[in-house]
Amino acid sequence: MSAKLIFSSTLLGLMLTAPDLMAQGKGDYPIQPIPFTDVRVNDGFWAPRIKQNHDVTIPIALEQCYKTGRVDNFLFAGKLKQGKFCTQFPFDDTDIYKIIEGASYSLQTSPDKALEAKVDTLIYYIGKAQEPDGYLYTTRTIDPEHPHEWSGKKRWEKESELSHELYNCGHLYEAASAHYLATGKRSLLDIATKNADLLCSVFGPGRRSDAPGHQIVEMGLVKMYRVTGKKQYLDLAKFFLDCRGKGSDYSQDNKKVVDQTEAVGHAVRATYMYSGMADIAAITGDKAYLHAIDAIWNDVISHKYYITGGIGSKSSNEGFGPAYDLPNMSAYNETCAAIGNVYWNYRLFLLHGEAKYYDVLERTLYNGVISGISLSGDHFFYPNPLESLGQHQRSEWFGCACCPSNICRFIPSIPGYMYAKNGSRLYVNLFINSTANLSINSKKVTVLQKTNYPWEGSVAITVNPSSTGAFEMAIRIPGWAQNRPTPGSLYRYTTTDATPFVLKVNGKAAKYTMQNGYAVIARSWKKGDQVSLDLPMSVRQIAANDSVAADKGKVALQRGPIVYCAEWPDSQDGHVLNLVLDTTAPLSTKFDTQKLSGIMEVTGKAKSLKRTTENSFEEKSTSFTAIPYYAWANRGAGEMAVWQATSASASRPLAAPTIANRSTISASHITKTLVALNDQAEPKNSNDHDVLYYHWWPMKDTTQWVQYTFDKPYEVSSSKVYWFDDSPWGGCRIPASWKLQYLDSDNTWKDVAAPTSYGTQKDTYNKVDFAKVTTTALRLSATMQKEFSGGIIEWSVQ
Repeated sequence: MSAKLIFSSTLLGLMLTAPDLMAQGKGDYPIQPIPFTDVRVNDGFWAPRIKQNHDVTIPIALEQCYKTGRVDNFLFAGKLKQGKFCTQFPFDDTDIYKIIEGASYSLQTSPDKALEAKVDTLIYYIGKAQEPDGYLYTTRTIDPEHPHEWSGKKRWEKESELSHELYNCGHLYEAASAHYLATGKRSLLDIATKNADLLCSVFGPGRRSDAPGHQIVEMGLVKMYRVTGKKQYLDLAKFFLDCRGKGSDYSQDNKKVVDQTEAVGHAVRATYMYSGMADIAAITGDKAYLHAIDAIWNDVISHKYYITGGIGSKSSNEGFGPAYDLPNMSAYNETCAAIGNVYWNYRLFLLHGEAKYYDVLERTLYNGVISGISLSGDHFFYPNPLESLGQHQRSEWFGCACCPSNICRFIPSIPGYMYAKNGSRLYVNLFINSTANLSINSKKVTVLQKTNYPWEGSVAITVNPSSTGAFEMAIRIPGWAQNRPTPGSLYRYTTTDATPFVLKVNGKAAKYTMQNGYAVIARSWKKGDQVSLDLPMSVRQIAANDSVAADKGKVALQRGPIVYCAEWPDSQDGHVLNLVLDTTAPLSTKFDTQKLSGIMEVTGKAKSLKRTTENSFEEKSTSFTAIPYYAWANRGAGEMAVWQATSASASRPLAAPTIANRSTISASHITKTLVALNDQAEPKNSNDHDVLYYHWWPMKDTTQWVQYTFDKPYEVSSSKVYWFDDSPWGGCRIPASWKLQYLDSDNTWKDVAAPTSYGTQKDTYNKVDFAKVTTTALRLSATMQKEFSGGIIEWSVQ
């Protein structure tokens, strides 16, 4: 049987279409995706990104895997080369698997003999690294007596913690399925099958019952089931889900999966688990699984979803925080979590057929996912914050490189999210200039989309069936075009736009019914029939729920599916956090072909604020410019904001001219955030991550210093410091002790005389007075606690 008969070729291989398996009465998603190989995009937005992924991103990811030792680990394990496990994490094996998966998808639409040969070489190395019984985990195979510290002395004993053995297996299965589909070769599939058979012999009723510490093996096993038809793989996937409820909420192991109603813990783990639950619910008809993931989805969309489509606000757990806890500068929003959110919402659509899931998917896709990669395709974000003072920049690679390799495998699959079908109904979910060849009711149909979306709202859909015939076309009408920026009450437009969407067939008003967010046209279609959709594309102002403290007194801007931000190069003085948007002034748009690879720019009016003293400020009128959020940080480091202040109290006025503000800062430990010391930001507490802070991490049990070198000699007699302390989970604490020194006229450092108490209190300024001294520099020296580092949010001098 050919690979294409085995499972349809979306990124996730979601749908079981093998005739022999379906004949056995096996269930699956009621809605079936149209394979991405059946859709050819030729637009100016996604087609260049898909090509760039093939030409740039996959090659540099492969290069990094060789350069950083990830490939060497397989060579060492396979006795093809001598050496020790040489990378940072036991899950580094998966970067190879994900790149193979992405390359396999890319090969389906862009045949490339050289890339195929590189993939074959990697698969040879993987096969050599596999142990005779199927076990595949390089850090243990290289040195069984001394594997990675997270791995445990024996196989699987640390699986529910951090060994990531099953996580590695899951990505192996996803890569093997994709490679088999792309090439018809069984080389990697045979390796994966041997490994999956091992898992079936080790785990299950009456055997080991470890809950996977990082979910994805569940999705991978479902894919293996779809490819091979081996029901034991499906059974094991469900077993891994059902054995949860004995651990922590970090890995969603605190309750049985059917009893979970809130999104908790690590966001990537969570979305992979919810996606696996959706797969099992679809195939087995398990309604308890379905009820659980529906409840969790409502929790995310109502309380824990960023306007950019990001999820996972907390850096401490790379995951979900409490309801409405959506800080901007410290927003984590891991790129992998955004991709996982696409997987999950896609599956929910396939289960329920409601447009609200695609509203979430589209927002995440156009904003929170592609912000994770530079316009050049070779630099990456791990977190995706909504505000920056310049401390955030994309990196070429990471020690934990899950995000770059995830981008590699995701981008080629995007055409597969455009269409789906259910019986005689064709769903049109995304609007991309493209040609699709599909079948409805066993009739071949070519569907052409002509559009300049997301920049323009006009979409022309030409339908060319092989012969005249009846079927339904369900066209998603985005919630943002119906005065609903997102499902639920987390966000709302500040005003109502009465401009309706317009739907026509062959130039005349279409007859349609609205069903679950879709305009459904039921008719007999003939060759050349054209559906035209016009969506309102005005710039909209969005306000957050009043319970979201971080967004009070602010609005976000959106046009079509694109969320906008203000960034420093477009501001007259290089600052944007001090701006107050004039919400009554018109917002204009203009497409700039030369800027940021071509964007629709938004312009308006604002006021720029600057402190004159500690408690007063001056303002002046200025122009305002916004760019798509995904395009920020491509022009150097500087300020950025998605949420724009609408009042002075919600802005960050420029710092007043104080001794500290005029000083040059230096330190014993240099970081990007030294500017935090004198930015005059007022923290809520010592663990306020929504203001910039400086830290000495990872320096522990040492004496460290920061220094102000003044612009001229000053007479000083007082200073105050606000300590950073990210207890209980972080590594920074209030210092054990500290002191101030001044630079004497003979250029030596001397302790200030007659100091009052050097305070070490959290959540407040610690002020010290001392004998007046005239100096050109002041130094703060702090001794760290024995097991901790430390940091400073603000330091002032009087």
